[in-house]
Amino acid sequence: MIQFHNVTKRYPGGYEALTNVSLNLPAGEMAFLTGHSGAGKSTLLKIISLIEKPTRGQAILNQINLNTVSRKRIPYIRRNIGIIFQDHQLLFDRPVFDNVAMPLIIQGYAHPEIRKRTRAALDKVGLLHKEKSMPITLSGGEQQRVGIARAVVHKPMLLLADEPTGNLDPVLSREIMQIFVEFHQVGVSVLVASHDLNLIEELQKPVVTLNQGSVIHNDLERDDDR
Repeated sequence: MIQFHNVTKRYPGGYEALTNVSLNLPAGEMAFLTGHSGAGKSTLLKIISLIEKPTRGQAILNQINLNTVSRKRIPYIRRNIGIIFQDHQLLFDRPVFDNVAMPLIIQGYAHPEIRKRTRAALDKVGLLHKEKSMPITLSGGEQQRVGIARAVVHKPMLLLADEPTGNLDPVLSREIMQIFVEFHQVGVSVLVASHDLNLIEELQKPVVTLNQGSVIHNDLERDDDR
């Protein structure tokens, strides 16, 4: 699913966010990406989601070399990816239903299919009863659930989450992580960047740890060896 071969990312000015990073996330696997603030977690996710490209090395997603993807092809590849951010990035001038439906509208789905998929996604995260609410009226945990529903409404094969519980209390954090586990259980590949080590330990999933842009611990390598 995701393969990094000695990936280095250097930004203008010389700052090296990733240095010779190699990892392999098999299809259908769920893993966590940990490390200090600035360790390179967000950069790694940005490369997978085609927001950034490697400076050196190869990044491969579902047998597609991300280094050589043309700008025109990026939207089509992203249709297979659901992305969840810490700050939700919801549209506060539109109701919950419209926020979740946005990816389907952009992709040109018919109205009956949009309605069906959007309501199913909201039901999955327990917010079908809030479909007409405005995001500003929701709690932080509910807003994050809307972000998750929007990320999965187009049934992606891969979910990427960047510190999705960073602003939530421990109870809500567990609820959000459990939603990711449930998607993993039905075959979706999941990669979550998080600094919540206690919660990660509870879930007992493979962990990849970054330090100053380099991998210092990689459970996925152990999975490959077995």
